[in-house]
Amino acid sequence: MSRRSLTDEQWNRIEAYLPGRVGTPGRSGVDNRLFVDAILWMPANAAHWRDLPATFGKWTAVHARFRRWSHAGVWERLFHALADTPDFEYVLIDSTISKVHADAAGAKGGLKLPASVARAVD
Repeated sequence: MSRRSLTDEQWNRIEAYLPGRVGTPGRSGVDNRLFVDAILWMPANAAHWRDLPATFGKWTAVHARFRRWSHAGVWERLFHALADTPDFEYVLIDSTISKVHADAAGAKGGLKLPASVARAVD
């Protein structure tokens, strides 16, 4: 499981946006990191909820919590927070998508005449 787990740096970026805090009364954030790892594991392994490994807890509990967070807008808030602070580690600029005028691209210029007209002009 560890190859798909959040790094400490990634966790530190999202922890403040998640509900519950470690040590607070009520629902705490003790297992938030494990829960987020479980959610990230799902699409990475093209798995169904029932395929979730037991190391993440009961799949029914993980699914119920996922639905609660979805209805509460947690995922949307997290997405917007991360979108506002982009990570430029993997920025790539590809010049093949830049449109250039034909004159700048080395295309042959000039007026193209049919062969019969070109001979008559010469």
